[in-house]
Amino acid sequence: MNKAFFFDRDGVLNKDVGYLYKIEKFKWIDGAKETVKLCNEKNFWVVVVTNQSGIARGFYTENDVKILHEFMQNDLKNFGACIDAFYFCPHHPEGKISEYAKICDCRKPKAGMIFQAAKDLNIDLKKSFLIGDSQRDIDAGKNAELAGEFLFQGGNLFEFVKNIFEEKISWEK
Repeated sequence: MNKAFFFDRDGVLNKDVGYLYKIEKFKWIDGAKETVKLCNEKNFWVVVVTNQSGIARGFYTENDVKILHEFMQNDLKNFGACIDAFYFCPHHPEGKISEYAKICDCRKPKAGMIFQAAKDLNIDLKKSFLIGDSQRDIDAGKNAELAGEFLFQGGNLFEFVKNIFEEKISWEK
């Protein structure tokens, strides 16, 4: 089975500008590309799990999100890194687009996106971790019974994750 790092997107991998879907507004968090590459090198799958209620609210479409994710992937490819999979929840119970205006199992803090990724990518959740910037992210990781969840509160993501790897190595000794 594979092991993975699950990352929230906005506020963890990229600057949170609120309802991001335009490439021209996208900006990586300091150290984010290096973090993805480090996870690749350490044989962890990199999986993005992100709530995208802007779809349900009618601010943008699922296709807009896919285009942004393709941009991220292409930028990472030029850096020698890759995200193995993107999962996003388009739902919100108060959305104005009827097909997305519902309570679902994928919207964090529920763990549906993590469970789907584990099924799709043969991921061992007991050997996997989550990095998020909100309690709802952390709760999703706990609900999936991951090996660990870490709250990123800004700064350099690479330094943050490098410390996690150093701690994990010491746990295994």
